[in-house]
Amino acid sequence: MLRTKIIIILISSYCLFAQSNIIKLHDDIFQVINGDFFEQCQVAVSIYDLTEGEPLFKNNTKLLFHPASNMKLLTTASAIINLDPEYRFSTSLYHTGIIEGDTLYGDLYIVGGLDPDFTTKDLDSLVQIVKSLEIKFIAENIYADISIKDSIFWGKGWMWDDEPDPGAPYLSALNINDNSIKVFVEGAIVDSQANIILTPETEYVVIDNRTKTVPATVPNDFNIDRDWLNRTNTIVVEGKVRRGEFIDSSDHQEKLSLLEPEKYFLSLFKEHLIENDISVGGVLDVKKIPANAVFLSSISRSIDSVIVNVNKESDNLSAEMLLYTLALKDSGTPATAENGLETVKSLVDSIGLDPDDYSFADGSGVSRYNLVSAELLLELLKFMYRQPGFYRYYNSLSISGVDGTLKKRMIGTEAERRVFAKTGTLSGVSTLSGFVTTMDDHILAFSILMQNFVEKTKVARGIQDSICNILVNYK
Repeated sequence: MLRTKIIIILISSYCLFAQSNIIKLHDDIFQVINGDFFEQCQVAVSIYDLTEGEPLFKNNTKLLFHPASNMKLLTTASAIINLDPEYRFSTSLYHTGIIEGDTLYGDLYIVGGLDPDFTTKDLDSLVQIVKSLEIKFIAENIYADISIKDSIFWGKGWMWDDEPDPGAPYLSALNINDNSIKVFVEGAIVDSQANIILTPETEYVVIDNRTKTVPATVPNDFNIDRDWLNRTNTIVVEGKVRRGEFIDSSDHQEKLSLLEPEKYFLSLFKEHLIENDISVGGVLDVKKIPANAVFLSSISRSIDSVIVNVNKESDNLSAEMLLYTLALKDSGTPATAENGLETVKSLVDSIGLDPDDYSFADGSGVSRYNLVSAELLLELLKFMYRQPGFYRYYNSLSISGVDGTLKKRMIGTEAERRVFAKTGTLSGVSTLSGFVTTMDDHILAFSILMQNFVEKTKVARGIQDSICNILVNYK
C-alpha cells in the first residue's frame, strides 16, 4: 500500500511539474506574440512534442496565411513520399544522321528532363561528349526538346513586377544557371563607359551600356536591370560608376532572370562548342526529338540533391521542377503544375485534412494565391516524422547558425544548431516551420506564420528566433 501511494505521489508530482512547464511555455510565447508588432498584423503558432506525442501550444492555427516558401515543405514532402529515392533528373544528348570523319551530317538534340540545377560546368560535360566523338563540324542544327513540360513559363499568381528577380525565374524543361545571368560592373577610365562583365560570358544577351566612369572620390550611383518591360534580354546598365579596381561586392553586381531559358541553354552550348573548335552549320531552335535519333549520353542529378537545394537554399526553380516531376509521374507528358498540385492535395488528404480547405497555386510559395494554416503545416511535420523518409526530409532543412537561409540566424544563442526548419518570405509575410531539439533532447515540431506587416522582415524573424529559443529550453 505504501509503495502504491509513493508511486501515485510521484506520478502526480510529475504531472504537476509537466503542467507547470506547459503553462510557462504558454506565458513565454504569449508574451512574445502579444507585442506591439502584432497590433496590425496576424500571427499563428502551433507546437507539438513529437517525443511525448502531445500538443504544447496553439494560437490561430486554423486561420489561412500565405505560406511563402513554407509551401516548399509540402512540395518536398510530396516528392519524398511519391518519387523513388533513386530518381534522377536527366539532360540527354542525341543526334540524327551519321558521323563520318570529323563531321556530323545531322542534328544534335538536347532533351530537357526538368533538371533545375544544371550549370555551365554540366554544359561543358555535354560538350566533352561531342568532343570525344572527334566531331569538328555539326552540319545541321541544334535543337532543344522541351516537350516533357507544358509551355507555361511562370507559376500561377506570380507577380509581373518581380521581373527580373531571379527568385521568379522563367520555367522550362531545359534549365541552366538558375535561368539567370550575373552582371558585374567596374569603373574604367574617367569619363569613359564602365566595364560590364557577364557570368557566364555569352552573346545571348544584348548590353545597353549607359554608364560613365567618375573619379574615385565620387560615390557610385548606377543601376543594373533587364529590359523586362519590353520583354527582351537586353541588359541595361546606367549611371555613374566610381573609378578603381573592381570589387566583387553586392553593390557592383546583380543576378537577373532571362527569357526563354531553353534558348539561353542552346546559345551557351553553341558558344562552348566553338570554344572547343567544334563549329555549327545550322540554327538553334526548339523541336521535339524524332523517333530515330541516336542516344549519346546524359548528365543526371539525384533527387535528394534537388530537395536539399529547395529546402536549405529556398530555390524556387528547383521547387517548381519538383512539382512538374510529380505531375510527370502521375499524369505523363506534358507535365503541368496543376497535375503536380493534385499530388500535393493527395498528401494533404493522407495527413487527414481536407485539401479543399486550402489554396495551392505553385510548388515554391512565390504565389500569393497559396493559402495554408499552421495546423496543416504542423500536421505535415507530424506525418513526415512517422515516415521512412523522415531523415531525408529533416536533413534537407536549413540548420540555425549553420547553413542555408538560417545560416545567419540564432548564432550565439541556445537555439544555434538546434533548429532544422524552412523559412518563408514575401513582402509583408514571414514564416518559419520545422523541428527543434530541446536541451533534454525532445524533438518538437512547430509552425510560425506571420503576415500583413509593414515593418522590416528582420523584426518578424527576430520574433521567430525568440520563440525557437523558448522551445529549446522547454522541459
